[in-house]
Amino acid sequence: MQIAYVVYDGFTALDLIGPYEVLSRWPDAEIHVVSSGEGPVATDMGLRVLPTDTPATLPRPDLIVIPGAEDPLPVLEDDVLVDWVRDASATATWCASACTGAALYAKAGVLTGRRATTHWAFREGLRAMGVDVVAERVVVDGKVITGAGVSAGIDMALTLTAMVHGEERAKALQLAIEYDPQPPFSAGSPDTASASTLRLALRMLLGDAPLHRVAGIARHTVRSLATRPG
Repeated sequence: MQIAYVVYDGFTALDLIGPYEVLSRWPDAEIHVVSSGEGPVATDMGLRVLPTDTPATLPRPDLIVIPGAEDPLPVLEDDVLVDWVRDASATATWCASACTGAALYAKAGVLTGRRATTHWAFREGLRAMGVDVVAERVVVDGKVITGAGVSAGIDMALTLTAMVHGEERAKALQLAIEYDPQPPFSAGSPDTASASTLRLALRMLLGDAPLHRVAGIARHTVRSLATRPG
């Protein structure tokens, strides 16, 4: 199975590496890293990745995996990548994403009429793109499987593994990577985090970016903070 991991400037490393550690262990996995250009690609934290393919060299992968980014908007202007996602998704067996990677599918028209999930701070942004957004960690709608923010990419990959290779192999892969979440704090969701933690997280996510650049990222969350104590 040809697995195409999509990379672009500013993507979030764990969005890619989490699913990569699971899906690349499939017995029939053929690994490809696709970028619209040929040079190294830098993540949002400066890690550099060297692509193996361009859209021209990998027109019909079996599985597409798209990571998200803290700022999901610039990649949506990459017409070469958007056109490839649109065309490759039509023939792919599976289309997967983590975090705001769902936005690239939405831009390409892949999520039209489908349910999907994304990072909690981008739900309103994705909804504005005409997607039926739900607040779930993993959503499967036909051949499209989306994961919520960052670490949910691992859950997405394990869910897809169970669908393709059976639950027993998915469990074995979960054990192989020792994925046994026991977070030190109950702050991994906007539903459990305090208002002060939400404010700090939003400042970390948005940085100095003006609101028009993030196109509604977390607007709903920002409005809700006014009614929450703490």
